[in-house]
Amino acid sequence: MAQKKKVTARVLGQKCLAEGIYDMWLKTELAASASCGQFIAVYPKDKSTLLPRPISICEVDKEKEALRIVYRVAGAGTTEFSTYKEGDTVEILGILGNGFPVEKAEKGMTAFLMGGGIGVPPILELAKELDCRKQIVVGYRDAGCFLKEDLEKYGEVFIATEDGSVGTKGNVMDAIRENALKADIIYACGPMPMLRAIKAYAKEAGIPAYISLEERMACGVGACLGCVCKTKEVDHHSHVHNARICTDGPVFEAEEVDI
Repeated sequence: MAQKKKVTARVLGQKCLAEGIYDMWLKTELAASASCGQFIAVYPKDKSTLLPRPISICEVDKEKEALRIVYRVAGAGTTEFSTYKEGDTVEILGILGNGFPVEKAEKGMTAFLMGGGIGVPPILELAKELDCRKQIVVGYRDAGCFLKEDLEKYGEVFIATEDGSVGTKGNVMDAIRENALKADIIYACGPMPMLRAIKAYAKEAGIPAYISLEERMACGVGACLGCVCKTKEVDHHSHVHNARICTDGPVFEAEEVDI
């Protein structure tokens, strides 16, 4: 993995995709070493907020040296980010984390790409990088299905909404059942209940699943230890059954982690 570094990025543009969901492109040299499932730490200009905010990479444009982040406004830091305009600058640290192992999906395979809520954005770059048949199963609260059109360029998209306004009423597992979908491998990012259900499904189906646990992250740089998860194997450094999601993950093989 490339050495992470702190750089100044320039905002190329920003728009609101759905209520509280913002879409920002950043011009940065870090794009050269970015891949799906990784993230950057974004520093608020307000110095009273000490730690950067970890935000997953939604899309990479290596030719234009640009990264796309799609994030939910959740507090003071992300509220500040949502006010940025084209030409503004922002300090970022990257590229962080271990991403999705795209090499595990061979050409003849069918892969489930599963995203829930703010776990949907990382699925876009994953869909671009995977070279196999893709069934993209994404879940939202309501009809604000952000990134739907982007995802449709790279695979067949199945949608679940909690209120039943679009697609299957329920969650991503309900969408799989309703559409009688099958796959050889799973890649997923979303809230913990969704990831637990996917882990159980993958075990029952006897297929590998790679899950991103990024929703549990706080600082994103291994400093706060707020994102530790239990693991099957003993960590070589601490000699305990723990891993830091931000530095050891955020992507893990589902069977490796106790969620």
